[in-house]
Amino acid sequence: MLFRSSRGTGRKALAAVPAALALALTAACGSSSGGTPAASSKDALNAPVTLTFWSWAPAIAPTVKLFEQSHPDIKINLVNAGQSATEYTKLATAMKGGGAPDVAQIEYYALPQFVLSKQVADLTPYGAAALQPQYTKSAWAQVAINGGIYGYPQDTGPLVMFYRTDVFKKLGLNPPATWAEYQADAAKIHQADPTKYIGSIDPADAGGMNSLLWQAGGTPFRTTNSTTVTTNLSDDAANKVTTLWTSLIQQKQVNVTAGWTGDWWKAMGAGTYATWIAGAWAPGVIASTIPQSQADWAAAPVPQWTAGTYVSAENGGSSVAVMANSPHKAAAAAFAQWLDTDPTATQALTANGLFPATTAVLNSDAFQNASIAALGGQQANKVFADSSAHVAAGWQYLPFQVYANSVYGDTVGHAETAGTSLLDGLAAWKKQIDAYAGQEGFKVGNS
Repeated sequence: MLFRSSRGTGRKALAAVPAALALALTAACGSSSGGTPAASSKDALNAPVTLTFWSWAPAIAPTVKLFEQSHPDIKINLVNAGQSATEYTKLATAMKGGGAPDVAQIEYYALPQFVLSKQVADLTPYGAAALQPQYTKSAWAQVAINGGIYGYPQDTGPLVMFYRTDVFKKLGLNPPATWAEYQADAAKIHQADPTKYIGSIDPADAGGMNSLLWQAGGTPFRTTNSTTVTTNLSDDAANKVTTLWTSLIQQKQVNVTAGWTGDWWKAMGAGTYATWIAGAWAPGVIASTIPQSQADWAAAPVPQWTAGTYVSAENGGSSVAVMANSPHKAAAAAFAQWLDTDPTATQALTANGLFPATTAVLNSDAFQNASIAALGGQQANKVFADSSAHVAAGWQYLPFQVYANSVYGDTVGHAETAGTSLLDGLAAWKKQIDAYAGQEGFKVGNS
């Protein structure tokens, strides 16, 4: 498979969002931040309080327990309200009608919509700005929005190429360093065995296309002064990406198919797909889903558009945000800060499968020298950390990216399935995005 962002966000969840999302996009809706912000929120942890935390992160409960042990006055009501877009629909409704949590896990691509609707608190008054040096540049850029800081980075997904060592070894191929080599290897792999492909592409996965455009140097989405949105899906990056992938699809060298299904995982385990371009979170999924193939996988840098350069992107990642109508914002901010900066917490989150957003963990010898069983024992964290260090700057998400992603399958995904021009598919996607922006009261800028 080419991609699956956000560790497998379901397409059904994305499709369910647009109606509820309209509530979240009204800038005046939701509660104001309220309360009196403290210069530091740590003192708030000395008073007894119960905080509700919505998160679907795998195995986060042990880390929450560690917090409660070190802060006995604070109790955390941990709730899994659904993954990704399922949670966002519930969150938008709860912010309007009551029952919202104090703290919520929100992916980077969805955070701008909650910032626009003033439903998440600016953490600047709680000392968040001082923590910027602790995070990777790409992670911090996703929470620093419109002059405020609207969450602490929890995890990231630097882009990597996972490849089947058995397939490449059999054909005498090295992992492709450039996209031109990737295309050449695609032809060799499919010619040697027509039942095998260099990868697959999911026609419902907008996150994958976003990461491709990002890695190619594109900045397709822009928001100015929270009122004007601009989409540019026909620039040099879009042309490079769509020319390559249209050719791969039309030559049947990649397989267009739904990802994260039982059949897809079976094919992955059998070596039907020689590569999987995904975020650094992927080894945990390989280990839990197709453990029988662990010895056959390895990681390499994502192919480059220009030999000798290294440009990467992100594919997935989440923040921990404080909701604007929480009656305990100081304590909530302190909890969120602890969860995503305290060494005990960040190490525990990493051990439980989340790729770290903090440079302290990323650069540590223990992390970089760890042997990853899901990748045949490779010390792949060195590859992942290097990718994180080379993520291209300047990427933005739309303040209604959840909606935009939900209509990807009807536009670009349709072109992928039909084997027609993906550039035309991007044009159709842009048309729907711009129309929705106008309906929601945004001024649509010229790209």
